[in-house]
Amino acid sequence: MEYDLKVAGGFIVDGTGAPGYAGDVGVRDGKVVALGSAPGEARTVIDAAGQVVAPGVVDIHTHYDAQILWDSKLSISPWHGVTTVVIGNCGFGLAPTRREHRGLILRTLENVEGMSVKALEAGLGEEWGFETFPQYLDTVERRGALINVAVLLGHTPLRLSVMGPDATERAARSDEVQVMKNTMREAVEAGALGFATSKSRTHVGYEGRPVPSRLAEFSEVLAIASALGEFGDGMIQATVGKELSFGEFAELNRMTGRNVSWTALLGGGGVLNVGSVAEQLARSNELQAKGHAVFPQVTGRPLNFEFRFDQPFLFQTMSIFAPVNKADAAGKRELYADADFRERFRQALRGPMLASWGKSVIAYCPTDPSLNERLLQEVATERGCNAVDLALDLSLASDLRARFRVPVANADEDEVATLLRDPRTVLGLSDAGAHASQLCDACFSTHLLGHWMRDKKVLSLEEAVRMLTSRPAEVFGIKDRGRLAVGLPADILVFDAETVGASPLRRVHDLPGGEDRLVSDASGIAAVVVNGALIRRNGFDVLDTNERLPGRLLRNGAAT
Repeated sequence: MEYDLKVAGGFIVDGTGAPGYAGDVGVRDGKVVALGSAPGEARTVIDAAGQVVAPGVVDIHTHYDAQILWDSKLSISPWHGVTTVVIGNCGFGLAPTRREHRGLILRTLENVEGMSVKALEAGLGEEWGFETFPQYLDTVERRGALINVAVLLGHTPLRLSVMGPDATERAARSDEVQVMKNTMREAVEAGALGFATSKSRTHVGYEGRPVPSRLAEFSEVLAIASALGEFGDGMIQATVGKELSFGEFAELNRMTGRNVSWTALLGGGGVLNVGSVAEQLARSNELQAKGHAVFPQVTGRPLNFEFRFDQPFLFQTMSIFAPVNKADAAGKRELYADADFRERFRQALRGPMLASWGKSVIAYCPTDPSLNERLLQEVATERGCNAVDLALDLSLASDLRARFRVPVANADEDEVATLLRDPRTVLGLSDAGAHASQLCDACFSTHLLGHWMRDKKVLSLEEAVRMLTSRPAEVFGIKDRGRLAVGLPADILVFDAETVGASPLRRVHDLPGGEDRLVSDASGIAAVVVNGALIRRNGFDVLDTNERLPGRLLRNGAAT
């Protein structure tokens, strides 16, 4: 046979932004060996007539750090054409973590990334098999994955491993900073894609404490990142916050010479209150005009959070929720029933937060299903009460199982279209693997192709594919993905441009320990290929998971 796999008769969009063209793709030994014309026979043929043939999607902002250790398929990302993911974003991850700090890191992930501790403990088990970052990379590589994975070293586990519980209390001493820098160098030598950190005020860890990275002085961030500059490889991902914004991003890029991508430039700002789209774009574009390689991440999805009051993620930064953050379930119920707490909660809701709260929906009310998907304020008006009291009453009546959905940002589609069209942004923020019971944006790729490319015509086919493939790969230093070209690994997505899309969210209970999450199904995805292996066809897994999985660990952004 001339080829192991041939994708025949499709419309090839190579990911570079160049015009598409009709042709075939020939694959042998995991790589593209023919593009355009591929005469000869193949062991497996995918008939792509009437379909688009593109590179696999590169998702630069996921949180699969724990899930990959129990779910080698990294569902649901491959359902939506994703063939490469980056983990370790926002400075969170599982390594380095000393054995005695495992409980702290899991409780941090529970609060900040909406991950169930029950699911984390059941999925990871007693023996993790690693403590250091290089050991974590080796574990990921040994266990295997259905798709490709690149890993950022997270500032939060790094700081915790060096400073212990003090990491949430104080600035680091000079000797501790030096240890962190040395660990960063060790990590990038082992294959880390780069360094990730956060100063976001929304990033609250166990017991309501700020996550460790928020206690770091900027000099500490610079020192750790300088290891990348000395090594001459890697990139920096940062989540914007106080003392980590445009000026600091420019300094990080200037000092290290490495790309900086920050999360996230969102429409409206919502409860994040980070300024208008025009203001953020102007400052971002000013940096790039001065030669700074600083790239804001944007997303085409509206940012909606679905939450319960047993994990009040959106309100954890409010001072009145400090005792809630430390309380057990019984303590939370007592606080929510307290009239004084309710009054202070009502008073604390102001500005953008109040506007978002006014648009909240009762997503799930087990004690009265007739209220499902109704506006909270509408029901409160009917009952002659305040929306805060109604939400807390419904929560208490359901043992804190009632769910509410709050629009946080990106609700104005004109603003989102502006962000997607801007040539200086990069598409990210799927958050796949995080906030599993609160949101699901792992379907960002099919949503972009269906909603923004086909339905809204905000992007051309070639532009949309580039935003999903070569653009994020270039910004994050992923060296061998994101394009269809002879000699490159064969990560391929075949889709129907007329039917591709993402379904409404549905809730399933398939996490370890029977915990729940939200998922979205894909339509119009004909085939997904990873390193030459067909992994999904017409919406179903086709690879025998007893076989060696085709995904590769991308050390320093490339498969070794």
